[in-house]
Amino acid sequence: MIQFLGLARACCRRPLVTPSVRRLVRSALTAAASLIAFGGTTSLATAQSTERPNLVLILADDLGYGDVSYQGAPDLRTPNLDRLAAQGITFTSMRANCTVCSPTRAAIMTGRYADRVGVPGVIRTSPPDSWGYLAPGAVTIADRLGDAGYHTAIVGKWHLGLSSPNTPNERGFDLFHGFLGDMMDDYYHHRRGGINFMRHNADPIEPEGHATELFTQWAIDYVDERNKSPEQPFFLYLPYNAPHFPIQPPPDWLDRTKERFPDMDEKRALNVAFVEHLDFHLGRFLTHLDSLGFRDNTVVAFTSDNGGSIPHGQRNLPWREGKQSHYDGGLKVPFIIRPLDKSLAGSESDYAGLTFDLTATYLELAGAVRDPESDAVSLMPILQDRPMPDEPRELYFVRREGNNRYVGGAYHALIRGRWKLMQNDPFSPLELYDLEIDPYEEHNVIGKNPRITSQLKRSLRAHIQRGGRVAWQP
Repeated sequence: MIQFLGLARACCRRPLVTPSVRRLVRSALTAAASLIAFGGTTSLATAQSTERPNLVLILADDLGYGDVSYQGAPDLRTPNLDRLAAQGITFTSMRANCTVCSPTRAAIMTGRYADRVGVPGVIRTSPPDSWGYLAPGAVTIADRLGDAGYHTAIVGKWHLGLSSPNTPNERGFDLFHGFLGDMMDDYYHHRRGGINFMRHNADPIEPEGHATELFTQWAIDYVDERNKSPEQPFFLYLPYNAPHFPIQPPPDWLDRTKERFPDMDEKRALNVAFVEHLDFHLGRFLTHLDSLGFRDNTVVAFTSDNGGSIPHGQRNLPWREGKQSHYDGGLKVPFIIRPLDKSLAGSESDYAGLTFDLTATYLELAGAVRDPESDAVSLMPILQDRPMPDEPRELYFVRREGNNRYVGGAYHALIRGRWKLMQNDPFSPLELYDLEIDPYEEHNVIGKNPRITSQLKRSLRAHIQRGGRVAWQP
């Protein structure tokens, strides 16, 4: 029986297995695993017990730390994110796994540092300018939750591969309704370089409307469908394209912003309207989710893939710089978890972790098998109102990029306790910051701390060597 389970799980991950066949095999797996666990006396319904929560993970694209009103943004309003924060736990010291899109998404999908699954840089539609390739053997959170009996869906931006074997249905998702590519040239035309990357599973589609509104409606449609099968828990990954440039709010939203702030800079006004439009549609989805009765058995998390883009009018205050930078403006992101325990509503955590910690947390909540090589840390103690284990932890960051600034090279950062070693391109000297006394990274102290610098360099070398074992080109 154990051998059968292993073979069936492997079969589920093969590229030619359709979502419907995968669902049938997973149902059989769930039942078989439960028969083993309970001596052959349980049923499929027992195996799919609703005691395991539904899981929703919402990811914004380039939403800066200072561009949400619950964290003090003075010129925009995000009432729905404010409400989610009031219902849950806000994390003030969480960082994205990378300063740009694909690596953070790869880390969230696998619970491993991005270069250890072949994605040290952005996967693009143009192969000569693509700097990652999701490792075919890497097991995703969707794989693991599917094996545990969950129905799995991604609605929105994938950005981890355009073709087999790296499409969402081949990487563990039963449903894909969204955009394969990196960014849209237009939120209404949904093209990238003139190519249509909108899909319903493997089928190209031509939907009409603003992408944020489409993704929201498709997410609503998904939870409506799951409401018909309450015996099976679900995992919904909802990664929006917004507010990634082009900064393109609907005209009426921009008009309302200009009415409130007639003297606001045009670039900033566009971004304020764009974020508020996203917040409104997040609110539509969350309100609908709760109206279906999912509030008491669904954990919801919200974060961003990296900091906001300063040239596009986005804000990361109080942190230094923004997207693409290893200063904390490029890494620190809004981060909220709404747990099942309502007594934690409105609480706050200063735990310093990374976005892929959500992966470890969700797998633990689901009782799914954890990757023995995972680099992520479960936040479950915080969700149970307990302190995190007092264990030292390093946070590692890498980004590989082309163009004349990077020339295909990688640049890195490492945080250990109060110390942060970093650079912002492959050719600049390393810098060292003492975050305890200099949280805004204003004073490079590498020349004054040779012993600490040497220790961090030694550790950084080991991280780079581990990532170097995995191919990042197909």
